[in-house]
Amino acid sequence: MTEKADGKTVKVTLVRSVAGTKMDHRATVRGLGLGRLNSSRVLEDTPAVRGMINKVSYLVKVG
Repeated sequence: MTEKADGKTVKVTLVRSVAGTKMDHRATVRGLGLGRLNSSRVLEDTPAVRGMINKVSYLVKVG
């Protein structure tokens, strides 16, 4: 987790393939802005984003 002047952020990386996962988990990964394997996004650390990360925690790495 990193910190910016305008608030806290969190970096999320897709480390496992979404192939064979539930459709709502795939949609959650897309909602986080992740497409391909090893793609990363820096997102605001909000309760909504944290909930999405928890839902697909077996597919992503936070750091």
